[in-house]
Parts: sequence; structure tokens; C-alpha cells
Amino acid sequence: MWNHFVLSGYTLEKRNMSLLTLFGACAVSIMLISYALEKRSTWWVLVFALACGASSLYGWLAGTWPFGVVEGVWALVALRRWWLVRLSNRKEKMLPKP
Repeated sequence: MWNHFVLSGYTLEKRNMSLLTLFGACAVSIMLISYALEKRSTWWVLVFALACGASSLYGWLAGTWPFGVVEGVWALVALRRWWLVRLSNRKEKMLPKP
């Protein structure tokens, strides 16, 4: 599909990038961006969790199950963190201001 060049030994070879590789690269890129923006909004924590889930799916589809397992665990941890941050923000809004 998309052509790119790979340095193999001393020669430059033309290779094609598969849709699966593109999906994995996008998932990891979104993970990186959303992780950097997490402090701006709780929604970025949720985006990070969903990107971890997408990265886990990529790992399973690519046949690298350890990567799929680890990213799946990260997705669950991030979802829990999003839920807890969301709850603490709600409690702060409900408390009376002195």
C-alpha cells in the first residue's frame, strides 16, 4: 500500500506498509499524544485508555500476544484512573466553597 524504504545491510530496499502496521502506528501515536495532554482534561485520560485498547488489539492481530496482554492491562489501569479522576472532580464540584 504505502511504500517506504528500509536500510537492509548495505542496500536500500523498497517495502510496503500494511494497514495493520499503520493501525498500530496510529494507536501508539495517539497514546503518546494523549498521555502528554492528560493533565489538561480528564477526557485525555479516557483517550489514552482507548488508545491502549487499540494498541492491545494491534498486538493480538499482529500475533505478538505479550504486547497485547500488557497493553490490555494498561488500558484497564487507565480506565480505572479515568473513572477515579472523574469521581474526584464531581465530589469537588459538590463541596461547598468556604
